[in-house]
Amino acid sequence: MATKKKTKFMCQSCGYESAKWMGKCPGCGEWNKMVEEVEIVKPARRGGAFTHSEGITGTAERQKATPITTIETLQEPRIATDLAELNRALGGGIVQGSLVLIGGDPGIGKSTLLLQVSSQLAQKQKKVLYISGEESVKQTKLRADRLGVTSDHLYVYSETDMDYIQQAIAEVNPDLVIIDSIQTVYQSEVTSAPGSVSQVRECTATLMRIAKSNGIAIFIVGHVTKEGAIAGPRLLEHMVDTVLYFEGERHHTYRIIRAVKNRFGSTNEMGIFEMKESGLEEVANPSEIFLEERSQGAAGSTVVASMEGTRPVLVEIQALVSPTSFGNPRRMATGIDHNRVSLLMAVLEKRVGLLLQNQDAYLKVAGGVKLDEPAIDLAVSVSIASSFRDKSTKPTDCIIGEVGLTGEVRRVSRIEQRVQEAVKLGFERVILPANNISGWSAPKGIEIIGVSTVAEALKYALGG
Repeated sequence: MATKKKTKFMCQSCGYESAKWMGKCPGCGEWNKMVEEVEIVKPARRGGAFTHSEGITGTAERQKATPITTIETLQEPRIATDLAELNRALGGGIVQGSLVLIGGDPGIGKSTLLLQVSSQLAQKQKKVLYISGEESVKQTKLRADRLGVTSDHLYVYSETDMDYIQQAIAEVNPDLVIIDSIQTVYQSEVTSAPGSVSQVRECTATLMRIAKSNGIAIFIVGHVTKEGAIAGPRLLEHMVDTVLYFEGERHHTYRIIRAVKNRFGSTNEMGIFEMKESGLEEVANPSEIFLEERSQGAAGSTVVASMEGTRPVLVEIQALVSPTSFGNPRRMATGIDHNRVSLLMAVLEKRVGLLLQNQDAYLKVAGGVKLDEPAIDLAVSVSIASSFRDKSTKPTDCIIGEVGLTGEVRRVSRIEQRVQEAVKLGFERVILPANNISGWSAPKGIEIIGVSTVAEALKYALGG
């Protein structure tokens, strides 16, 4: 039976398909994103061996449904790298047969990180195939020389055609494959340009079949949009096993790798690296890094113990409150949700009596970290009040707690780990929710103060 060609229009943002062109996509609401593509419809196949477009080896056999009580659970074997921070983000190491998507801004260090990981695994006698669609083999060699990467078990290949990539994987039979990047790879059977929704979806599906049928771990690099999301349809993130975001300011040396999806471990885990001439080096104590430039005795500065996955991290929250001459005061925040700042300022004005309606407010999380958990509410409130009253907090205070709309301070999770991190960094006092005091023993050498309201917290933190 011959193949058929069908014309369709596909949104390049969300993957919505339509038989006719539309100016506005009904799926995501974006304008002028519908692009005409030619789809080749193949006749259905009822089994048999996989072809090159479906995998390398294996047969398509029908499986039967099995009661869950009869299924044996096996611990997924992992390949540990020499970067403990990356292992943490992956949930303990690289799982064989997994498909990992890593995204980040251009020049942030994605290729550098993966080339370092390739070298480390190659030194452990693991076969690694590094496939670059953006650089030639000689360009990859230049970066490898700069990073001191050399091993006979590391294979480099420059190709963008998916058919040739599958043949290279079959010839090398590696333990790890790196595709840099998925937006440059294309299937010759798909008529759209590389990087389009159809190409990204088909190439990722092919790589997923290769990974699962042969037990090969595959890392794919994804470009990001100007909003910071991985380019292409959200379907791409649903298809893979793990999604890692490589973040950081290009003008700073610190990089944060964050897991937002992980089928083999905890989500929201975070690893911190420092970019140096010889490559990326892991940061063992990120709290110390974030607090090393903290000003002593400055109003509007507080320290909070935030949880990133299972790791407590101490970060500094800075606030600057100043009178405005305009009718609508400005509310700006970096690293904190803008709506949360407005909510907390309303609580301070209504429940504590601070006249903030004629004040501009600017908040920032030092170090480029993004905080989105409720436990930072109390520290943000104290920072705003400290700047408004021009009273500094004690440099040895750490403030933790969630703030409700009635001005109450609510309990937070993992309070023991947060306090232990504060003790490690030399803090002498922790202000936390009163409901979090019971059920555990505070470590020696630190004072624990439980508060029930924001007003009570300000009394201890600012002396009234």
